[in-house]
Amino acid sequence: MGVIARVSGPVVIAEGLTGAKMFDVVRVGTLGLVGEIIKLVGDTATVQVYEDTTGVRPGDPVENTGQALSVELGPGLLTSIYDGVQRPLDVLKKNLGDFITRGFSAAALNETKKWEFTAVAKVGSEVTPGTILGTVQETPLILHKIMVAPGVSGTLEKLASGSYNIREPIGSIKTASGSQPVTLVQKWVVRIPRPVKQKLAPGIPLITGQRVIDTFFPIAKGGAACIPGPFGSGKTVCQQQLAKWADSDVVVYVGCGERGNEMTEVLATFPNLQDPKSGRPLMERTILIANTSNMPVAAREASVYTGITIAEYYRDMGYDVALMADSTSRWAEAMREISGRLEEMPGEEGYPAYLGRRVAEFYERAGRVVTLSPEGRPGSVTVVGAVSPPGGDFSEPVSQNTLRVTRVFWALDAALASRRHFPSINWLNSYSLYVGDLEPWYRANLAKEFVQLRQKALEVLQKESELQEIVQLVGVDALPEREKGVLDVARMLREDYLQQSAYDDVDTYTSIGKQFRMLHAILSFGDQEQEAISKGATVAALSKLPVRSKLSRMKWIPEKELANSFDALDLEMSQSIAAAVGAS
Repeated sequence: MGVIARVSGPVVIAEGLTGAKMFDVVRVGTLGLVGEIIKLVGDTATVQVYEDTTGVRPGDPVENTGQALSVELGPGLLTSIYDGVQRPLDVLKKNLGDFITRGFSAAALNETKKWEFTAVAKVGSEVTPGTILGTVQETPLILHKIMVAPGVSGTLEKLASGSYNIREPIGSIKTASGSQPVTLVQKWVVRIPRPVKQKLAPGIPLITGQRVIDTFFPIAKGGAACIPGPFGSGKTVCQQQLAKWADSDVVVYVGCGERGNEMTEVLATFPNLQDPKSGRPLMERTILIANTSNMPVAAREASVYTGITIAEYYRDMGYDVALMADSTSRWAEAMREISGRLEEMPGEEGYPAYLGRRVAEFYERAGRVVTLSPEGRPGSVTVVGAVSPPGGDFSEPVSQNTLRVTRVFWALDAALASRRHFPSINWLNSYSLYVGDLEPWYRANLAKEFVQLRQKALEVLQKESELQEIVQLVGVDALPEREKGVLDVARMLREDYLQQSAYDDVDTYTSIGKQFRMLHAILSFGDQEQEAISKGATVAALSKLPVRSKLSRMKWIPEKELANSFDALDLEMSQSIAAAVGAS
């Protein structure tokens, strides 16, 4: 037990904490506010407090729990909404109303609910970290696998199927240090990555159903992406679309320091969303962590680590997990404030000198891995971090440090958003370094020419950007017909392919197969258009062909009508252009 010597906002200096360790959780003041030791000099500790320190004063007690900041991992995580330190918001609301009382603590998981546990491991067998002892049907969508915790191995002494709450032992393991009871839950320190056998090279795309992402700037399962953009450019809608449609098994959404009204919209929307694959509520495979900008600043940092630790837990079961962090800029701002209170030497724009290392530590926890399980089951955590650069300036430190460690950059453009072009990802500024890794998958599972078509489409869009400068000087009519043809195809790519409505039942999701057929149709039209121009046809005449309007409406072709509709479209396109050439 120590006492407070000094208070500076969320930073408290405590004296007399003998035997304290770095990152130990402490209880501060008479209310028992949750804090974490971030600096030690002798028995004097610097504590960052995760709650408002109003009313805390020198001389108040500080109690060391002796444990690092940890999360509870077990059945009941899915469908939950937590704050940054894994307090369930529904329980807080039930007990406290709309406002959280400082110092109030609640169990992260329901301690009284009974779960039907089905044992699969054999009593007497040798078990190692990651061994599946049994299963619990956590939600209709996700089978929760009860695993041996990392660092535990031995002989399975007892295990029985039955109905248990999370505190009741389901069996025991005889280890070198004695018999150890096993329950449905594990505890894990949030700042330590959960161990794995091996990290796998990226080779499988995370199909999102968003054409601009899947075709032009894909992300691999286990990859890391940065989605920066100014206010109002559609970061949150993009992340919600990814959460809803990406082919991941579990979604963890961390609202880190976002505006309260924006987070409220997420909390109100997600429970009502339907999982498109199963027709069940999307929340049955989703965990939300809400930490708004008016909540205590130090808890923002904790919320990011809480989210990634929960994601790693489901990864260890063999699931593909998608983590959305919105936004890491607010997390970095929390670090900057705490660093200032600690009187550390500031780096660029006042951020701490270790900003780059902290950002890298977070994103490096993404990956597709071989888990510790004896059968070596694979699992993945894909991280998509939104960045909110002030004024849309991508040269600021948080954006630059994020770009150093992520391999996908989806640059949101306020100008595109103001023209109602969504997703407002700028195709000239964005990039993906996973294309080469994913090419073998595209060749084997989609089409051999898909990557070449993608490259060709990007070249057309780049050429359009160059021609626009000439058009602004001399007008479109002064261009040769061939250049007009390039602008025509580029407009089709922009309006009929890249533009996608999140609110249209058909257009909101496009399978990778349909994306290939759409891209192939547009570029095939462009090739035939150039050939027709060489034979005397004009772009003005070709643009009046009825097949043009059919090409612009192909995004609304239902998936089940894919093959017949596109085959007929390809045939009509060839015949119409041939007839136009003959008429000219």
